Amino acid sequence: MRTPKLSRILATLAAVTLTALGAVAVNPAPASAAVRNVCYNTSQAGPFASYAVQAASIWNNYTNNINMAQCGSNLMIYYTYGGGSYAQRTSLGNGRVVIDYYQAQQYSPLRIMTHEIGHILGLPDNYNGNCAILMSGGSAGTSCTNPYPSSAEASRVDSLFGFAARSATPAQVFSGSWPAATVVGAGR
Repeated sequence: MRTPKLSRILATLAAVTLTALGAVAVNPAPASAAVRNVCYNTSQAGPFASYAVQAASIWNNYTNNINMAQCGSNLMIYYTYGGGSYAQRTSLGNGRVVIDYYQAQQYSPLRIMTHEIGHILGLPDNYNGNCAILMSGGSAGTSCTNPYPSSAEASRVDSLFGFAARSATPAQVFSGSWPAATVVGAGR
């Protein structure tokens, strides 16, 4: 059974309270704590803000060691017109996700968002074309709408956040899992 909802609610309330008081909630729990907060911000996500909230909920429901909440800007969500969707992880649980508006017209926007957040949570791409594997990204095709991580992917995130493994997940840009839409003048 996954972490009880009450624990997640309390963790979210604590993170939001810290933010309201002006404190920075960058994984405020001690290293030995079971749940780490990943604070995200959708103020620049435009039409994809609700997808970010849904993706955070998916990750919260599939993992035990993280609590994603709108409580800060450790993870910034943006959107663009052209150039492809991508994630830029600066450290485990921190970075930015950019969703390509045109790509989201072809592929499931929720799958794209959940996939890109998976990079921020430490997961690499897996270009096997299997729709059941979230990190297979666009290789699963435009008909794949599965936004849920596999049990192995969720376990990997739990493993990364279960230990103070920040040095094991270096800064990285993930940009190749969603084929870029053909747009004249598109760029990052």
